[in-house]
Amino acid sequence: MPQNIVTEEKVIEEIKKAVAETLSGDASTIQPDNSLIKDLGAESLDFLDINYRLEQAFGIKMARHFILEHIEEMFGEGTAIDENGQLTEKAVQFLQARYGDAFPGFKANMDMDEVPSLFTVRTMAGGVMDILNTLPEKCTKCSSVAWKSDDGVKIICASCGEPAAYMNGDDLIKEWLTKIQDEKKIC
Repeated sequence: MPQNIVTEEKVIEEIKKAVAETLSGDASTIQPDNSLIKDLGAESLDFLDINYRLEQAFGIKMARHFILEHIEEMFGEGTAIDENGQLTEKAVQFLQARYGDAFPGFKANMDMDEVPSLFTVRTMAGGVMDILNTLPEKCTKCSSVAWKSDDGVKIICASCGEPAAYMNGDDLIKEWLTKIQDEKKIC
């Protein structure tokens, strides 16, 4: 269920904070459209730390695998990445269906190692918002429909105080890929 308790602005603020803490930088200098790699200097291991910080802040489970890995797992080896380590046309179709105009740089035959440099604070916020939008209608503990957030970050049941339970990032990606494949007849 789409939630309106935690705003995208608050998510961006928390991501900037997590990035700054991970990279020993200043959150006030980070902009939503900064590339985590090109502009901010993040490396692959930094993403693990940033994801961990976001999981702790929001009470969620970020995806452990990138969308390209899920495409390969679900639709077969070579579906997303060819033998030369380049994106296939099908991968580009999935990525464009998922991210739309946020990534005009996706193209077939693009080296897969170039893809992470396209991700920004704002696109990471989109992933967090997607998870937060899996907020169940009712509390899993007491079945109340009263959600709240005292800090604008973590959502809890207003009746019993139980933290909200969300779909994890990997399951959300798989669900989305299945839906897009069925709708757009990709693969």
